[in-house]
Amino acid sequence: MSTDAYPEHLREEVERYLQEMRFSTEALTAGLEAAMRYSLLAGGKRIRPVLALASARALGLEQREVLPLAGAIELIHTYSLIHDDLPAMDDDALRRGAPTCHVKFGEDVAILAGDGLYAEAFHHLLSNQRSPPERVLAAAVELAGATGVSGMVGGQYADVNPHTPSGPEALRRLHELKTGRLIGASVLCVLLLGGIADGPATIQFRRFAAELGVLFQIVDDILDVTGTDDALGKPRGSDERHGKRTYVSEFGIDRARELAAESHRMAREALAEAGMGTDPPHATGELEQITDFIYTRTS
Repeated sequence: MSTDAYPEHLREEVERYLQEMRFSTEALTAGLEAAMRYSLLAGGKRIRPVLALASARALGLEQREVLPLAGAIELIHTYSLIHDDLPAMDDDALRRGAPTCHVKFGEDVAILAGDGLYAEAFHHLLSNQRSPPERVLAAAVELAGATGVSGMVGGQYADVNPHTPSGPEALRRLHELKTGRLIGASVLCVLLLGGIADGPATIQFRRFAAELGVLFQIVDDILDVTGTDDALGKPRGSDERHGKRTYVSEFGIDRARELAAESHRMAREALAEAGMGTDPPHATGELEQITDFIYTRTS
């Protein structure tokens, strides 16, 4: 396991980029922009956009060239958090220790803020990503698929649907959609922008991306039981209160930890094999840091 810290230099670069983003020149919609930026700039490790920048390094691309993609991914992630926190969903009053968007601005504005962030994500990607147009379009298609009915939104539906099948296979598939596909898109969209989405050299990057999403969710489920309110930035036990099926409820805490270790190992193995196909070889140090951070994180 990497002994290096999380790649904070990439997080700081993402943070600066997000600070500069604006969504409105209309006085009439200034309040909506305020709600969007309130949630967008609430902090956090920015794992998904950082993952995109680290993937660019591993693939021999200039990291700053994929900042528009990284920004778009974080806009989508923020939209999903705003809607997850709503009373009809998880009904959370705190996010990262601060009032959630609907508590601060009202449910109506929070819904619109989420809608706005999702639309602005694609507007930003298509307007600002300076890659060949066909590659930008391919990345946009991947990102839309990863966040739609066959991705994040579909997974969220399966999470709230009482008729979702039980069992470990259905649980893994639920979380592959709900959490894994956006994390995976943070890698796959970079492959598409680089024009290297096909071929044997990318197979292991795809396997790594898929496994990393599952690892994130297993650890998230564990922390919902074992974490502290201060570390999580919200009351722990939210999943249990809402009767949600998690890796802990399905397997117990000890087996969930074993599954996290297995998932971490498989992600690292895929990444090591992917690194052999990069130029120069093993240019995956930042991806290793992110993988180890996800496995060992406490919030």
